[in-house]
Amino acid sequence: MASAIELTEANFEEHLKKGGTLLIDFWAAWCGPCRTFGPIFEASAAKHPELVFGKVDTEAQQSLAAAFDVRSIPTLAIFRDGILLYAEPGALPAPALENIIEQIAKLDMEKVKQDLAEQEKKQATEKPKVEA
Repeated sequence: MASAIELTEANFEEHLKKGGTLLIDFWAAWCGPCRTFGPIFEASAAKHPELVFGKVDTEAQQSLAAAFDVRSIPTLAIFRDGILLYAEPGALPAPALENIIEQIAKLDMEKVKQDLAEQEKKQATEKPKVEA
């Protein structure tokens, strides 16, 4: 049975670079909604051993929480192939989490990468407006 791994500043990049799907639960021990969402997240980890589920304790890993601009917990972030596809605060019920996992799995990542490349190219060619 798979369970969520603890993500830290030391191992975060390693897990992100592995590719595949990485779900991250930003939480804290004092947070009531986090305690509600935690078992749902762990149950989903057990149900989906092909995915990587990680937990970031926002008290112990403040720099990681800051890097993701986490302002409310729990916050769920989902990466696929190193690309951040989802980041939203709030405790989700199990069916909603399963729905998001299904949607992420169905994405055409080649199209996502192509769209991102086009977006970056467009931003690079746009000239900033100078106010007079």
